[in-house]
Amino acid sequence: MLQQRTLKSISRAVGVGLHSGQRVELTLRPAPADTGIVFRRVDLPEPAEIRMTAEAVTDTRLASTVSTGGAKVQTVEHLMSACAGLGIDNLYIDITADEVPILDGSASSFVFLLQSAGIELQKAPRRFIRVTRKVEVREGEGANEKWASLEPYHGYKLSFEIDFDHRVVNSTGQRVEFDLGTDSYSRDIARARTFGFTKEVEYMRSKGLALGGGLDNAIVMDDTKVLNAGGLRYDDEFVKHKILDAMGDLYIIGKPLLAAYTAFRSGHALNNKLLRELLSHSDAYEVVTFDDEKRAPRGFGEVARAW
Repeated sequence: MLQQRTLKSISRAVGVGLHSGQRVELTLRPAPADTGIVFRRVDLPEPAEIRMTAEAVTDTRLASTVSTGGAKVQTVEHLMSACAGLGIDNLYIDITADEVPILDGSASSFVFLLQSAGIELQKAPRRFIRVTRKVEVREGEGANEKWASLEPYHGYKLSFEIDFDHRVVNSTGQRVEFDLGTDSYSRDIARARTFGFTKEVEYMRSKGLALGGGLDNAIVMDDTKVLNAGGLRYDDEFVKHKILDAMGDLYIIGKPLLAAYTAFRSGHALNNKLLRELLSHSDAYEVVTFDDEKRAPRGFGEVARAW
């Protein structure tokens, strides 16, 4: 059967939160089968656990924030994306502040942490949410229109189109498709960094946001050019980062999806709205397992090798 996966050992990192600028320690720990991915705020007087579900998302301004009671963890999408890309089902994430460290602004550092710990198969079937009919959410009209959808697909495929009126972004690809069965997450998606514009950074900092952001953990542009000395990692890095974010946002549902995701100008809020729309229609999905690994879609049977 296609088995659930966790880590073989513990992996740790220290960094700063993108928005808070706070120092934070992150510890990734193996978890038993059927645990799911659980953030643990170990810095609180009474440690709190936040289990990944669509309903756990309580704020989507500039990042995905999950909460339970008075405890929250911000900017979970890059780490969740790495878990989705490598197929990690069960994981405890101990964290000493209310925001996941931004590290280099992509998911590649989290991929390294997960692969360094090694991935272990567990004696329990991997459960998937298989989309059985199209579900779509839309917002805005005309130039402000944005939308996202999920459709049946024997695998996991994401198509994303952005629409930024900026000379640097316009000169790169604004649409990309990624298929987990034929492409490589670690090679093709994980290294794409978050991005912003100098005028936006100044405004956000005036509001107490982006306090930990800089050229070492984001692509920063002025009106005409990329300010990072090394330029872009991919020719289409901007839209690839949107795919990276979407994979993380969608994995918050708690199980891997079997679906084709298509989006135009979507973001954290619309991605979560899409998950909630899917779950509100019991005829739009089903939970499945694969007793015979050969019947599983391509890309789900392989286990990422240790780094």
